[in-house]
Amino acid sequence: MSARIDYAAVAPDFYKALMGAYMVLKKSGFDVNLMNLVFQRVSQINGCAYCVDTHGRDLRAAGETPERLDGLAAWDESPYFSEREKAALAWAEAVTNIATSRAPDAVYAEMRRHFSEVDATNLTYAIAMMNMLNRIAVAMRRGPVKKA
Repeated sequence: MSARIDYAAVAPDFYKALMGAYMVLKKSGFDVNLMNLVFQRVSQINGCAYCVDTHGRDLRAAGETPERLDGLAAWDESPYFSEREKAALAWAEAVTNIATSRAPDAVYAEMRRHFSEVDATNLTYAIAMMNMLNRIAVAMRRGPVKKA
């Protein structure tokens, strides 16, 4: 599979704006490790090889355990995630699959049990942003960059 368009180079202002939104999220006070777990799960669902590779590296660099990384695809059956993390991951899946899930009230209510209004909003922004980035990367066939 070869890349189609280097979208960051072709439309650098738009790409910088997307990265600016990411920086706003990082500075928002929202748990960065949880945000990266959500990014990883959303990227797994969307089949974005570039993002799965990138966020896997970020999570490992932050000290995430192999058990949690390996168990992320089956987080709902895994003993490695807290109830708060599971609520965030369930919301991430519901929002990512919104065409079929319609973001159910029960999933929203469980997420809100664990997150303030501000954190719930930041979590939803993070999910939406990662979905957009995944869709661009998959459409343009951006794959992982092999490390030497």
